[in-house]
Amino acid sequence: MRAAVVTAEGVRVQDMPRPAPGPEEVLVRVRAATLNRADLGVAAGHAHGAMGGPGTILGLDFAGEVAAVGSAVTGIRPGDRVTASGAGGYAEYAIADMGRVLPVPDRNLSWEQAATLPVALATMHDALVVNGRLAKGESVMILGASSGVGLMAMQIAKFMGAGFVAGTSTDAARRGRLAEFGADLAVDTGDAGWPDAVLAATGGKGADLVVDQVSGPTINAAMRCTAITGRIVNVGRLGGSRGEFDFDLHANRRIAYIGVTHRTRSRDEIRAEYAAMKRDLWGAVQEGRFSLPIDKVFPLDQAVEALAHMKANRHFGKIVLSV
Repeated sequence: MRAAVVTAEGVRVQDMPRPAPGPEEVLVRVRAATLNRADLGVAAGHAHGAMGGPGTILGLDFAGEVAAVGSAVTGIRPGDRVTASGAGGYAEYAIADMGRVLPVPDRNLSWEQAATLPVALATMHDALVVNGRLAKGESVMILGASSGVGLMAMQIAKFMGAGFVAGTSTDAARRGRLAEFGADLAVDTGDAGWPDAVLAATGGKGADLVVDQVSGPTINAAMRCTAITGRIVNVGRLGGSRGEFDFDLHANRRIAYIGVTHRTRSRDEIRAEYAAMKRDLWGAVQEGRFSLPIDKVFPLDQAVEALAHMKANRHFGKIVLSV
């Protein structure tokens, strides 16, 4: 099969052996796969262990038909239209654990649209609801809101009853579109006064829950406009994994600072994450309540160009590979 593989010379699209599913795994004939920021780290050799290194096939989420199932898999059959997260999605065939395989909603979704759903839905439901403990009527702020998962986070927050949603983006054009996806306020973290705008919009209280995909130099400003006893869930570090941290501000506002990642989760923990998302959101997914814009579609053979497009950071929504 053809696949986008990490090599000593960089990412190359080349022939690779077709994988075979284990007892609790599903083999998917991939029709579309989406790019995620984590793919850039793997492509650059910054990931470790099973997630990266020469020979690694890129890709975290994908959609297509079930080609085969393991001996212990139930409820999923060859030929089913599915969307899933797993490993090696930039390929003609990819493996997913059965707990991370979702049926494509029966509303004529394209493969490209279906492939945008798994990671964004599961990651942001986990951040907002499971770890963030979002309650109805609370105010939410999404840092890095113009990314695909950020756009999904705002939609989930509104669906789960948030009373106010703020989103950030340093790009004026992208910031201007955040309202389409649930933002009541769009702010530019490049403007030194941005925390004041959030405080003003929340009556001086600040956001009850912050989902932070930026980190780095923005953390102290983010804490300034987090409510006393509020929560910050650290999902990503687009602005850098190091930065000054005002411990007095953190203590004075009594902020719960929560870190999340998939790298240290067991198979059962990830299955539980997907089960919780399905419990709360899947009915709405089937009704078409959540969607992400597709910025650009590249053929699999142009995976390197697709990664360069993501690295340039000029896209809005998801970048997709058609397989």
